[in-house]
Amino acid sequence: MTEGACRHLIAGRFDLAGAEAVPRLRALTANGHLDAYTSQHLAQQRERVHQTRYQDGYSLHRVIAPGD
Repeated sequence: MTEGACRHLIAGRFDLAGAEAVPRLRALTANGHLDAYTSQHLAQQRERVHQTRYQDGYSLHRVIAPGD
């Protein structure tokens, strides 16, 4: 019974903590692909976050340009 409870508790903790990400990041580091992954991830995140803001041709540069 104690073994089952420990297994359940540990599995729950790993699920909450995103423990699957740790081996993936270690593999990316070991293969030398971490920089490429980080760049791609940040680009995708930026696109996801700002997609609706800039979809109609809205540009931050137009808003803050001098003389506007």
